[in-house]
Amino acid sequence: MTPNIHYEHREIVGERLELTDKKAIYWLGPDVTLRGCTLVTNISARWLHLVSGNLIDCTIHAKSQLKTLPWAPMKLKGCRFKGHFGGNDFGFREDVDDRWMTGGIEDCDFSEARLNGCAFYNCDMSTIRLPRWPCFTFLEPLKHAAELRQHTWPGRVGRVTIEVVCESTKDTAAVTWHAPTVAEKMDTTVEELRAALETASGIFM
Repeated sequence: MTPNIHYEHREIVGERLELTDKKAIYWLGPDVTLRGCTLVTNISARWLHLVSGNLIDCTIHAKSQLKTLPWAPMKLKGCRFKGHFGGNDFGFREDVDDRWMTGGIEDCDFSEARLNGCAFYNCDMSTIRLPRWPCFTFLEPLKHAAELRQHTWPGRVGRVTIEVVCESTKDTAAVTWHAPTVAEKMDTTVEELRAALETASGIFM
């Protein structure tokens, strides 16, 4: 029988939580607050359920890539992210369901993280420290959509990656990608991709 490990209805301060048992299902929330904690993951996102709560001044370290995880139910403030994150969504969302409207993100640091296909919603990006190259971020993608579509892109970047970015919802503040991963999948090189990005609008590298 698969064990369920619950962190709920309490405040945890200054502890190290190892979410690394691949035979367990982990639940954060409902109504949990982690303050000054270190959260280490080495599991698939399917075994990690973010229900509701607060992560304040915590370090989140993904030892293996954490893929397709919605952080929308959680309020993140002053947290630092390390490791690999793919397809994660940060910040609350109004276009999914009520549970995803309870969270948010501010004053968080991703400078030591590798993000690929990760989006930020309904937040002030000036409070978010983003990873630099080889990661790159589209800021306010809908604002720059027309220019991005008209720009010259190598390989399949324009037809695929840029279209995904330009079709972002209205509450999308930014989308971050990892250049080597994009280049490999979009039939181009990191050098060609960087050259195109350097002359495009609304890009942070």
